[in-house]
Amino acid sequence: MVIEYLLEENKVLKEHLQKRGQRILLTDAQRRRIAKKGKGLGWKVLQQYATIATPETILAWHRKLVAMKYTAKRGINTARQAMMAVVRELAVKFAEVPRSVATTRARWRQNPSWGYGRIQGALSNLGYEVCETTVGNILRAKGIFPAPERMKRSNWGRFVRSHLSVMSVADFFTTEVWTMRGLVRYHTLFVMKLATREAHIAHIGCQVNGQVMNQVARNLTDCFDGFLVGQNYFVCDHDSLFTPTFRKMLSDQGIDVIQTRVGCPEQNGYAESFVRAIKSECVERLIFFGENSLRKAISEYVKHFHHERNHQGLENVIPFPQPAPEKERASTIAKSERLGGLLNYYYREPPPESRKDGHEKAA
Repeated sequence: MVIEYLLEENKVLKEHLQKRGQRILLTDAQRRRIAKKGKGLGWKVLQQYATIATPETILAWHRKLVAMKYTAKRGINTARQAMMAVVRELAVKFAEVPRSVATTRARWRQNPSWGYGRIQGALSNLGYEVCETTVGNILRAKGIFPAPERMKRSNWGRFVRSHLSVMSVADFFTTEVWTMRGLVRYHTLFVMKLATREAHIAHIGCQVNGQVMNQVARNLTDCFDGFLVGQNYFVCDHDSLFTPTFRKMLSDQGIDVIQTRVGCPEQNGYAESFVRAIKSECVERLIFFGENSLRKAISEYVKHFHHERNHQGLENVIPFPQPAPEKERASTIAKSERLGGLLNYYYREPPPESRKDGHEKAA
């Protein structure tokens, strides 16, 4: 019964992929595992249970693996093999690159529209002459989809990376504050520019309604000091606090409001990351008595976020660092504290001679 259930489940999954126009792309390691098991079962059993590939294909994989095992060329390290190793690395790099340079998790496709011919041309420009079939075999072995499929699977990520300099994200988070009336929930609205990770606290209050959000929209789009001046895209979720009037006021100023899909918080991952950071590093570690204490804590954290905190998403640098710190190991290590040592920043003080010279020049 278990085998029959698994067989039927595999058929359903395969039909679902075929309906969506997707093929099952296996790596050499996956083919090797299936071929070993399939050879042990034999032709007749494979005809009854094989679903991911035909019995002929599975046994052909096994013959190929056996041939590779006993061929003399397998152990030869020739210049051609060394060149092909470089070609494989470059072909995969042209098709996609790890996202870990900016962040971790998942991948971003660098050239989603590049087909096999385009990648072959890029390799030719570097002095590596290979055919399109070779490029296709390399990418399929790595489980990389053809160009049309890569474009379908990376639209949002590609769009965000292409518009970092003109895109801002926003979100709310709540905090419980003790007041004379008891425990009151406060809402904090922040907006962040993706290119620089500059965060702006747009509103803190226990009451958020349409009138408040309209004033927030006016402040954000003010032609002189509005935080969204020069921004073309505003990403938010479907929270009812982002009222239609609020979105229309932004649109009237030439800012396209993009609301993420329901149930897909990863589409607003930068905002979610900021919420997680400020809660785990500051808000959830304090007890607030009155609105002023909440405002002070959030203000201090934003300063720390801008000037003292290293950002993994920006290659582990500080977005807006203090004046060039001393990095000589002979100088003294000093610590700057915020919120009673909850937020710390370590730096090296300049030598006494440098401080004296700087004081004399200022004088």
